[in-house]
Amino acid sequence: MLKLVPIAITALLALPLVAQETSAGISIPVTMSAGAMYTERLQLAHPTATPSTAGLQLMLYPTIQLDSHWFAYAAIDARLAPYLYYDAYNPEHDLYANVIQAYVGYTIRTPKSTLVFKAGQLASAFGAFPLRYDDAQNALLDQPLSYIQTLTLRDAQLPCGVKDLLAQPYGSVSNFCGGAAGRARGLTPVTLYGVRGVEADFSGHRFDGRLQFTNSSPSHPLSLTDSGQFLQWTAGAGYTIHQGFRVGVSGFRGPYLNAALSSLLPAGTTLRDFPANAFGIDAQWARGRWSLSGEWQRFQYDSPNFRVSPSVISIYGEAKAIITPRLFLAARAGWLQPGRAVDKTGASTDQFAPSMASYEFAAGSWINRYQLLKGSYEWLNIGNRPGTRFNVLGVQLVTTFHALDRAFHQ
Repeated sequence: MLKLVPIAITALLALPLVAQETSAGISIPVTMSAGAMYTERLQLAHPTATPSTAGLQLMLYPTIQLDSHWFAYAAIDARLAPYLYYDAYNPEHDLYANVIQAYVGYTIRTPKSTLVFKAGQLASAFGAFPLRYDDAQNALLDQPLSYIQTLTLRDAQLPCGVKDLLAQPYGSVSNFCGGAAGRARGLTPVTLYGVRGVEADFSGHRFDGRLQFTNSSPSHPLSLTDSGQFLQWTAGAGYTIHQGFRVGVSGFRGPYLNAALSSLLPAGTTLRDFPANAFGIDAQWARGRWSLSGEWQRFQYDSPNFRVSPSVISIYGEAKAIITPRLFLAARAGWLQPGRAVDKTGASTDQFAPSMASYEFAAGSWINRYQLLKGSYEWLNIGNRPGTRFNVLGVQLVTTFHALDRAFHQ
């Protein structure tokens, strides 16, 4: 079974180099999954929809090793939704295709350390979860809240104050102090779908580190053709206290508001004066049959109409127990806690949006070395609402294989 390892080393191992005894080759690992779920989330916007659905996901990881230093890597996601638990708020079947990562890299190795440079579309260097989006690496079916849940904040609209914030429901946000018209989804604290930029990863002895410069915030990723791009930084580091036990930190900072809001800002200010910033702590421990992991994260979104800007704290803990070589059990508990906000009129709130808690329990069985069958039940509580409308029962069959694996001898 897969165990948690330092994130920088994980990034290197995610590159399935075709043969260590050769310096060039091409490999295309594939993860193909079929899933089904039962949940009343499907009926929230469409009351007549059936509470059951099914979907598919195909993950491709093409890798080209040019020589002992240069390589190219991509992670491509094709999905027939609803497939993921957060897809279930829309019962319509839609086909999505996303390039999660696509970059060129250069590796420098010494007997005691490894240094990797990357340029292109990259997984965010913030947090410990972004490299575990693959169903074969995620012991459960859902993802931690900070990586999937939208907030009651938008990049393209300005809230007037506390009253405006408190009036927003999750999933559909419309503020009243300027910006794009209508309602739209809010910000997700950390994207799992990649940011454009450059990165350096280092691992040596017990230390691992990463520094990333991108064209936009992990909370609001932009393409290279979008307006309002600003240089941003994300950094992280970890230390392995002893084999199987690592602790890490990470953070990011940079503008997140849409360029269209520039004319609405106070005189003498620019979008750079209102950044999104985050700080996180993570830990992983594994020994024998057991593995544990967790993260604590705090996000703040500076906004021109606030003295104390909205902030969010996210926490989750995850445990996995290997019962037999083929069977495992896993659980995750997570919380999303919106914080205090004070606007320029003096109005304040201790919590600008409802709190959220999720609890997921899963079991998985390796049918063979290539196929994993897993199922889970998730309880999702939003603002202490009673009932089971947000809960999900799901099952996935995950198949992994290499579509191509060829070495070129030089």
